[in-house]
Amino acid sequence: MSFVVLGSVPASTAPRTGPPVLGVTHTQVTADGDSAADARARDYLTSAPLAGNQHIMGWGALNPEPSPGVFDWSTLDHRMDLLRRTTDDPVITLCCAPDWMKGGEPGQTDWDKIEVPPAEEHFDDFAELAAAVAARYPYVKNFLVWNELKGFFDTERNTWDIEAYTRLYNKVYAAVKKANPAARIGGPYLVMISWGADDSPLSGAWGAVEHRIVDAIDYWMAHKVGADFIVVDGSNATRDNQLPGGDAAATAKFGDITRQLRKRTGLPVWWAEVYPEVDDDGVPSAAPRRAAIGLLAVARMVEAGAAKVLLWQPQADTSFESVALWSDTRAADGGAPLPMAGPYAWLARAAAAHRPITTAWTGDTVRVDDGETGVSIDANTGAVTYYGR
Repeated sequence: MSFVVLGSVPASTAPRTGPPVLGVTHTQVTADGDSAADARARDYLTSAPLAGNQHIMGWGALNPEPSPGVFDWSTLDHRMDLLRRTTDDPVITLCCAPDWMKGGEPGQTDWDKIEVPPAEEHFDDFAELAAAVAARYPYVKNFLVWNELKGFFDTERNTWDIEAYTRLYNKVYAAVKKANPAARIGGPYLVMISWGADDSPLSGAWGAVEHRIVDAIDYWMAHKVGADFIVVDGSNATRDNQLPGGDAAATAKFGDITRQLRKRTGLPVWWAEVYPEVDDDGVPSAAPRRAAIGLLAVARMVEAGAAKVLLWQPQADTSFESVALWSDTRAADGGAPLPMAGPYAWLARAAAAHRPITTAWTGDTVRVDDGETGVSIDANTGAVTYYGR
């Protein structure tokens, strides 16, 4: 038995037997308003077991500590309310840092410097802020430390200053665990930058991850005080914007790296961001091919045993062309599910229920099965087909 659904989201066919494996990271524009469009998007988020992630500063939240010891939780509270309404698994990314921790004036926020990390003399201050966040939102159990090692690149050595990051990470880890002993914390949130060829243990037909990335992971593993999971992100494209074998074949990178990191670190693997690039990078976020390649990429991570996959910015926006789940809520008819939405919800249920996932790409169509049911997306038309009961 099979049936076709275009753009709608199927009702749940399985109980939530485990924590969400899939989720979303809310950014500057998302479903946190009072419109009917926002409500439609929130209804989608509650239709499946999806985690929700929010940064403490930036990407929708203002400066939480504009001056030392002076807190403004208003915007972060607003976003955390969105998470409480839409997920049983809220996640917080402990990034970024108030200006006074990085050489700026107290009370001032220069958003052009959002990616600058705290100066080392303020690592303790940032750790205290992280602990305050953990104490304010005790229902949050998962925390990511920083974002893509922003600001931690050492231009003189031409590599990541993983030593400084790890010192910051260790202080944050200790502070958050003290504030909430049940907290689960991970890093180093490195981008899996790859090239066509490199002498790297993380490699496949899609290319190879830069050796300095692997070196940074190895250093963090050897010097961290603790970790509950390892966090990475990345694209299926190489650094010179190549997709070895084409966009579909290149998504094997996500599954291969998941397996290789699990073996190398012994830790659960989180993908904090995933960017499934397509052969024609000019097509919009709602394009059928982006949905098909996106589902293939995420399903390959789940198939490989990823513990968590967070889709960056689930809302469509003309300034951001990666795959989206719902249309722009700033339009009256927004919040409507896009071709990726239903299959993503289906996969979220299958993953949370620990059903075995298999993937296939045939004739510009992706099909994902869980042993009992399945879903496919036609990359040309966006037609979504569900199989089984």
